[in-house]
Amino acid sequence: MIPHPLRYLTSFDARRDLHLFTDILIIGGGIAGLRAALEVPNDLEVLVVTKDSIRESNSAYAQGGIAGVMSPEDRFENHIEDTLAAGAGLCQRDVVELVVREAPQQIADLIHWGTVFDQENGQIALTREGGHSHRRIVHALGDATGYEVMRAIIAKVKATPNIALRDDTFTLDLLTANGVCVGAILWRKDVGRILAWAKQVILASGGAGMVYRETTNPPVATGDGMAIAYRAGAELRDMEFMQFHPTVLYVAGSARYLISEAVRGEGAYLRDVTGRRFMLDEDPRGELAPRDVVSQAIFRTMERTQHPNVYLDLSHLDRQMVRERFPGINRVCKSFGLDITRDRIPVRPGAHYMIGGVRIDKTGRTSIPGLWAAGEVTSSGLHGANRLASNSLLEGLVFGTLCARGASEAARQQPRPVQPLRLRHTVPPSASHDPLDVADLTNSLRSLMVRKMGIVRERSSLLEAKQNVEFWCRYVLRREFHDRAGWELQNLLTIARLMIGSALEREESRGTHCRSDFPQRDDVHWQRHIICPPWSELSMEAPIAPPTGNEP
Repeated sequence: MIPHPLRYLTSFDARRDLHLFTDILIIGGGIAGLRAALEVPNDLEVLVVTKDSIRESNSAYAQGGIAGVMSPEDRFENHIEDTLAAGAGLCQRDVVELVVREAPQQIADLIHWGTVFDQENGQIALTREGGHSHRRIVHALGDATGYEVMRAIIAKVKATPNIALRDDTFTLDLLTANGVCVGAILWRKDVGRILAWAKQVILASGGAGMVYRETTNPPVATGDGMAIAYRAGAELRDMEFMQFHPTVLYVAGSARYLISEAVRGEGAYLRDVTGRRFMLDEDPRGELAPRDVVSQAIFRTMERTQHPNVYLDLSHLDRQMVRERFPGINRVCKSFGLDITRDRIPVRPGAHYMIGGVRIDKTGRTSIPGLWAAGEVTSSGLHGANRLASNSLLEGLVFGTLCARGASEAARQQPRPVQPLRLRHTVPPSASHDPLDVADLTNSLRSLMVRKMGIVRERSSLLEAKQNVEFWCRYVLRREFHDRAGWELQNLLTIARLMIGSALEREESRGTHCRSDFPQRDDVHWQRHIICPPWSELSMEAPIAPPTGNEP
């Protein structure tokens, strides 16, 4: 069997390559993947692979916390309505209700596994964030919730006998036969290519923030899971919706560092360069408006003042509370000579969370038999057009659980051991043998996305971006790379192409997608999802011609 010439990124031959066998293969070691692993019954073997250290995931960097109805003043209906309002008309109500009602039990499970959440007067401390009507965010270590949650869940996974972990293992592609997912092609630096065969596969590989130059995401977030699922034939949707976090520390020349939503939840103000507090003019909720509203207001303010950032002001808040509540943010700002209790913190929006992704149903099942998915890699129906703060870790927990239950049941119905297929594949030689500067092209792509596909978009800029990206795709996707940087570039280009195409198609402004040429929300024509076209190489067959617009 010889697969499609561009279906796989690398050549392989099942007769010669190394093989691994497991009942359930989980791709991704963040909160969704590890929660799934813990839900699989002990008599089924689980293999979790992650391309970097097990601690390196978006989950581990989450600051704010986990949203859940935990106080008598709050109700499930409140959390549901807050989520629906933030989602700007595209949430699936049944999915929202499912996830919200599961939150207290998921939080209880984390506590049982050793997570230590912050407390106040002997009870779990709750804070409030933008878009929430009540204080319902549980948090840990002040502003390092992800770190504490992942510490506990990783320890639990390592102590579970039926779970095997392999970090520093890159997933190149999903293996499919007759439309069914049967495993994945892995790569490790020490052994090379590995064919991993599984009865069921769970995709939990995270987001794609690295498609933008300015992002809160760690370097691992290159959209690999979305790209490999797309090449395998999975349905992707809502790829125009990338959430920009309003407040990312902006110090020229430094790494971008997230300033948690909880800072505004505790009462911080946003001010422009002149010191004017501008959010109350933009929305009656002020700094506690949903992220899309705040990010777009900051963008307009920076344009109006011709200043590269705005400022967070905590100087009116209790100094001891600020230092105790935000020790991580205080430590980072102090390294730049900023006292967060007195000085204004320079911030601007940065790419934060990919709302679109692999379409799944209420059980976590994708459109490919044998493939399940959970977490940021998915489009589950929870977030709609804009994610409500602190619903992301919750989504990973709930759908990780659901995926594992469904995948485990399906694996039990496959009593025979996994059999390797006699697959082989050879990537055709590239027409160009010239060396490619992968780092330069990756930087060019990320810069282009900020300029042409950022917070505010319009048709002519999107068309320029489309032309550039399709030009790059035609000569980059045909090559066979032999290292992680090259494969990540191919995945980033694939994802960027889908994002730009979806943004061009949606001729309205809704949630995180803002079109200056279509500034109004249009429920008559656009209260619907955009499904990405099926994967094909048709767009790669056009003659290679450089774009006519200005290149980055």
